Amino acid sequence: MILFYASIFWNYLKTYMKTRMTYRSDFWIEVLSDLLFQGMNLLFILVVFGHTDLLGGWTRDEIIFIYGYFMIPYGIFSCFFNLWDFTERYIVKGEMDRVLTRPAHNLVQLLLENMDPPALLGAVTGGIIMGYAWLELGVAFHWYDLLVLLLFVLGSVMIYAGIYMVLTAVSFFSDAPTGILPLMYNIQQYGRYPVNIYNKVLRFVLTWLVPFAFVGVYPSAFFLEKGASAAFTFLTPVVGIVFLTIGILFWNYGVKRYRGAGS
Repeated sequence: MILFYASIFWNYLKTYMKTRMTYRSDFWIEVLSDLLFQGMNLLFILVVFGHTDLLGGWTRDEIIFIYGYFMIPYGIFSCFFNLWDFTERYIVKGEMDRVLTRPAHNLVQLLLENMDPPALLGAVTGGIIMGYAWLELGVAFHWYDLLVLLLFVLGSVMIYAGIYMVLTAVSFFSDAPTGILPLMYNIQQYGRYPVNIYNKVLRFVLTWLVPFAFVGVYPSAFFLEKGASAAFTFLTPVVGIVFLTIGILFWNYGVKRYRGAGS
């Protein structure tokens, strides 16, 4: 089974590269646009700290560290879960019917059909930013930190996948654009800042309801040794498993309810 899906992944990747390299200028424009967008976000942080030394007790380099971490799982997620136009393409136009006639699991097919490898450059950039902030802060590097980082990143990616899987699966029940995905995209940006700068209601929402605090500040707090926030860090993979499970169950339920393009 693993070899079967590995071969599918490899074939999809080759097809993607052949297609994108046919229009190389578009490919590099997309890469450049993503880098410029991330650069603007980083510039915003620098502008904020041009007017203050601390933000909720966090220094500029600590906020940059959080932002660097935030980019890593989001870059990986964006590469393999690029389903922003799922409703229009697969429900309204009926391409989901084609997907369901094939032997591979429908969700795997969708993720591979729409994967966006250039998004991984965002993860690489995030790693560079995080490394820079790590050196500037003089934080000690332990032998186990890389393993912990991989564990946290995996948990954060699962959180992203679980949340957006549920929101995407809503399309099986209604083909009308809801605007939920753009709204959730805006909400997730709160995860790149310390939750203690928000009110209690928003902290609760970002920690337990749509836990974007676990894709940025909480995992980062472990390496920065930031007291109360660090206490939540090892919940990251647990929360990831819970939300990914919910996402898969809701997705499978939606697929069972799907009756075809004419339904």
